[in-house]
Amino acid sequence: VHVGSIRDPVSRNRELTGKCSGWDRMVRVVFLHPDLGIGGAERLVVDAAVALCSRGCSVQIWTAHYDPQHCFSETLSPDLPVVCVGDWLPTSVFGYFHALCAYLRMIYVTLYLVLFSGEEFDVVFCDQVSACIPFLRLARHRKKVLFYCHFPDQLLTQCRSALKRIYRGPIDWFEELTTGMADRILVNSQFTAGVFKQTFPKLAEIQTDVLYPSLNSSAFDVEVEGLSGLLPEGRSLTFLSINRYERKKNLPLALQVLAALKERLSTGEWERVHLVMAGGYDERVVENVEHYEELRSLASSLGLEDHVTFLRSFSDKQKLSLLHSSTCVLYTPSNEHFGIVPIEAMYSRCPVIAVNSGGPLESVAHGETGFLCKPTPECFSEAMQKFVTDPKLKQRMGQAGRERVQQRFSLQAFTEQLYGHIINLTQ
Repeated sequence: VHVGSIRDPVSRNRELTGKCSGWDRMVRVVFLHPDLGIGGAERLVVDAAVALCSRGCSVQIWTAHYDPQHCFSETLSPDLPVVCVGDWLPTSVFGYFHALCAYLRMIYVTLYLVLFSGEEFDVVFCDQVSACIPFLRLARHRKKVLFYCHFPDQLLTQCRSALKRIYRGPIDWFEELTTGMADRILVNSQFTAGVFKQTFPKLAEIQTDVLYPSLNSSAFDVEVEGLSGLLPEGRSLTFLSINRYERKKNLPLALQVLAALKERLSTGEWERVHLVMAGGYDERVVENVEHYEELRSLASSLGLEDHVTFLRSFSDKQKLSLLHSSTCVLYTPSNEHFGIVPIEAMYSRCPVIAVNSGGPLESVAHGETGFLCKPTPECFSEAMQKFVTDPKLKQRMGQAGRERVQQRFSLQAFTEQLYGHIINLTQ
């Protein structure tokens, strides 16, 4: 069990959402998650655990991988215990079979939980990998299972060669079968709800409720440090890209956009512009390592080296500083399931330029809190130029973004909805 001494995140959320005393019965919830890193799915799991803890639930997170040096700070709190088992199992076989290994790792975690741990629990919250659901039936008493679908796993594979289809066929079939075994299914957006029904035709009649990811605002309402040392002198217009170093995030678009913006600006304007490419990076993941080098090479080929800073595995403090200091966030993925980065940016009063598809259609208000654009350098650079020519645009859109997050994506609303689902499952 990994625990630490940082208690503030959980404690502050309890102050915000109401402490647990006064509830008739403590509901015991176990979260099952494959790899507790620092991605968007992990952010939701941690927020959900903190939210339920604030409502008096007994919460544990079980995972196959957890690194206290590469995690969200909330997981270091003794109030949010993390149990890591099965990390000795491989994540791939000679760089292949990632999905199969992920399934086996999660099945191992589940079997360890229900057969050997001795833990008592009422509800299991699992996400990403549904293969663990049938094995939860091995517990002494049937436990209720809530499955949170960020996006169907089978759609996350970009390459679909003949061999890949043969390999993925049984896995995709098993994903649909096991997902349907959950007692309740939640999705992160209306967009994902539609994709879910198209992807799993046999589950089309099953009700899926939308639970938008929330923002743990207490973690953002802290004193923010400056960006000293991160940017060259005189760069007053900072554009920020935050995403994992993965090819599906379309990060090359941010560099291509910057090159297109250079052609639109005068020399004086261009000298004020800088792009920060901040991304989740895990040296265990080959794609992270390869794509980071690909992006550096692209920046060099476009002649942008002096106007781009690459930041890997940044800290929470660095992220807050970047969001507060940046002119605008560039969000480049297409058909993103939801995307927590636009929410974090808007709460930090930082406008967002995002691709006009997927989750950002529900989070970003075009022309009010940012711009929704076609995924082309021309469209993105045109929107970026507006911030260069209108110095007050950031302030106007930033304030509108803050208000939108407070109204639609507050932690309190997320907590109430999630807690309601958990209580309904236990009745």
